Amino acid sequence: MSIFGRKKDETPDAGQEPANVPTQRDSELSMPTYRAPAANSAPMGMPPKPSNAPARPGVPAPAAMPARGPATTATSERRTLIVGRGISLQGTVADAERLVVEGTVESQMIQAAELSVAQTGVFRGEVQVEDAEIAGLFDGTVTARGNLIVRATGKIKGMARYKKLSVEEGGQIVGTMEMLQGEG
Repeated sequence: MSIFGRKKDETPDAGQEPANVPTQRDSELSMPTYRAPAANSAPMGMPPKPSNAPARPGVPAPAAMPARGPATTATSERRTLIVGRGISLQGTVADAERLVVEGTVESQMIQAAELSVAQTGVFRGEVQVEDAEIAGLFDGTVTARGNLIVRATGKIKGMARYKKLSVEEGGQIVGTMEMLQGEG
């Protein structure tokens, strides 16, 4: 006999329920009534865990994260294009307010509010932005109407035009530098 009250080689008749399962049915669908899982039950395949027990023995439970509302910072509201690591992009980028380069970008002219070239990033071409932060390689002409920051791992080859310049120890600018004049 199996746990369902029949021999192993017997198949249940249509509509026959195993002996140990309640036979409460939905009268219209002739199906067992749906029972929602308990609020404190674990996902399928996971054993239930007491709410006050740590996730792993000897490791304290993580603190509750505060609920986060909609982002209100100006940076998060900007239209951002991220060229990820291992991705190459050639051409013109239009309507991106913020460009983050982790891979490779080759472009004749990009106008944006902000450019960030990550340590793994390579940018070849020309760009005009409010602020630029270079931690990877920039090869071409960068015009920053605000701040140009060259991180310790960053290197600019070509022309760097800026209103304010900050170069960390180890950062490099090889080529021509020009400070922009104007109101400010």
